[in-house]
Amino acid sequence: MPSGQRARAQAAAITPGRPSSAEESAPAVPMDRVMALFGGHRLSPAQRRIAQYMIDHLTEAAFLSITELAERVGVSQPSVTRFATSLGYSGFPALREALQPIALSAVARAPETREEIRRNELQAAIDAEIANLEHLRRLVADPGRILDVGSQLATSVPLTVLGLRISVSLAEYFAYAARRIHPDVRLVTRGGSVAYDALLQSREAGGTWVLAFAMPRHAHETLSAIRAARRAGLRIALITDLTLGPLVEEADVTLTAGTGSRLVFDSYAAPGVLAASVLQAMADANPERTQLRLEGYEQAADQHRFFLDD
Repeated sequence: MPSGQRARAQAAAITPGRPSSAEESAPAVPMDRVMALFGGHRLSPAQRRIAQYMIDHLTEAAFLSITELAERVGVSQPSVTRFATSLGYSGFPALREALQPIALSAVARAPETREEIRRNELQAAIDAEIANLEHLRRLVADPGRILDVGSQLATSVPLTVLGLRISVSLAEYFAYAARRIHPDVRLVTRGGSVAYDALLQSREAGGTWVLAFAMPRHAHETLSAIRAARRAGLRIALITDLTLGPLVEEADVTLTAGTGSRLVFDSYAAPGVLAASVLQAMADANPERTQLRLEGYEQAADQHRFFLDD
């Protein structure tokens, strides 16, 4: 019988499939509905600012006039109109009409008052993380995309994992675990020429993919490194938050998970679970290699404990 991590890797294997009937019939939460409106469209920088403002201020933005929205975002009224038409609407009034019922449902789902939040900020922060995890749960109801990403990353030898500034901790966690199931994982946590050299060396060594982590506030160095990776011929899988921006446009595949932002520093419950899910998908992609490598690690650990006992 397998033991330790080998048993966990086998027991946790991701089963491909469609969402259950209950999940398919469950009403989408407001954030999912707004992201569905904006997702899949190539937006200009000004249009991304409009979209981000609407995401961050949904209950207000859905009832603003085009003049008020343009002033708040700092763009022109024609930019707002072009944004609406780029999403497939006849104009801003039609987009606003689509957003208003979503905004009203968001209000209905938020029973806590400002005073209630102040009484226990820690509980409010945890509730926000639970909501992020619920969003992630719906995202992986059909695990096909994560399985595909894991399969692609598993075949990239070497595999480069990139995370700069605040994203270093997630990248280090992923790389540490991935080395137990993958023969050559290279971690890049410094930008500039250090990152460029590492990416070029990875490509020259036969690597095909980079897994990049980008949590807010997004470092411009990360965007520069991703663009350098693309120029070198590497493909990009990106794990990031729900923010729309140029990082998403540079990536070949993007997996999103919300970050907790109610405390003085952001928290990463959902991105952490998403990273662990990609690791599981990598293990599933090559179970024989996974088993052999985990056995090797267990044997090395047993020998280490033996010497310590002496």
